[in-house]
Amino acid sequence: MADAPKRQWRGRRPKRKNCAFCVDKVKGIDFKDAQRLRRFVTDRGKILPRRVSGNCAKHQRVLAVAVKRARELALLPYTGE
Repeated sequence: MADAPKRQWRGRRPKRKNCAFCVDKVKGIDFKDAQRLRRFVTDRGKILPRRVSGNCAKHQRVLAVAVKRARELALLPYTGE
């Protein structure tokens, strides 16, 4: 089996998503804007990772803090219903 040919990767690389906050030129992410934050939280209440949401590192960090603050004030749920 040492002489077996290597398998070629046949999938196509997914298109890189753009950061929604950079595109809209948002100055700051407000924790009171629950509608916008809800887009970045799963139905179970988990914060979506960067590779899924497409956010840049800077905005992902600020987003995580905003979601946690919104949860604290009961604007977003900790868990799904």
